[in-house]
Amino acid sequence: MFSLPNKVTIIEVGPRDGLQNEAKLVPAEKKLEFIHALQEAGIEEMELTSFVSPKWVPQMSDSKEIVSAVQKTGRQFVLTPNEKGIASALDAGAQAVAVFVGVSDAFNKKNINKTTAESMETLKPLVLKLKQDGVFVRACISTAFYCPFEGAVMPDDTVSLCRQFTEWGIDELSVADTIGMASPKESYDLFSQLAEAFPSVMLTAHFHDTRKMAIANIYAALQAGISRFDSSAGGLGGCPFAPGATGNVATEDVVNMLHRLGIETGIDLDQLCAAVEKIEPYVSHPIATGMYTLFKNRK
Repeated sequence: MFSLPNKVTIIEVGPRDGLQNEAKLVPAEKKLEFIHALQEAGIEEMELTSFVSPKWVPQMSDSKEIVSAVQKTGRQFVLTPNEKGIASALDAGAQAVAVFVGVSDAFNKKNINKTTAESMETLKPLVLKLKQDGVFVRACISTAFYCPFEGAVMPDDTVSLCRQFTEWGIDELSVADTIGMASPKESYDLFSQLAEAFPSVMLTAHFHDTRKMAIANIYAALQAGISRFDSSAGGLGGCPFAPGATGNVATEDVVNMLHRLGIETGIDLDQLCAAVEKIEPYVSHPIATGMYTLFKNRK
């Protein structure tokens, strides 16, 4: 049997990635109840919100309120697309920022109207300045396996993009199967390659569950030595700029699998499901993930 880690860190992305695509605005106080319930369940790292234009992502228009009001425990990220977003995030008291770029040009153009190379040229001075100022920086790598417009993405292209970030001193790489098309073999192969290439950088795997392969892909990444995973409570979310990208893998289902494997997470599964219960009335569809359904049926 492959060697598996003894402990895994879950980075909860529900408050940002999970809610950003909801058509009905979720009140800030309900987002904060959700966030605090997740923290009480044992979540220590979380993506809280994003400092983006409300014109494009109206659900995140309360980002300053969220950052200023949330309990400051563990490492909390905010997503920042540009210099203005970074400045606003830091002014609001954000302690760590995430930047993002797609490996494929077509996805990047649809998302922020720049090629990948143009995005990297813009990001470089921003990342270097953040690191000079001692800010924790996470790079979110979209379409690391497949692009909805270009198809398969070559692993070497993903590794090359990640290498540029590591040369700038990035703290963490979150590598995403944005449209949920990766297979367990592709997951194992790419994350093995990344782990070998960047042993001193935090590597995080981010899987969407479009084809119900996310749990299998996480297990394959565990086998490749990855011990950090993004997930979204209730399986909420999806990328508004990636056709076919349905929800993220559900945190409660990931935690259940890890616990069954004897891997420590520090998360209380029942409390996690209780956090999902708090946000369910405010999202546009019933939540029916495996562990959450069992939780509700026991009540």
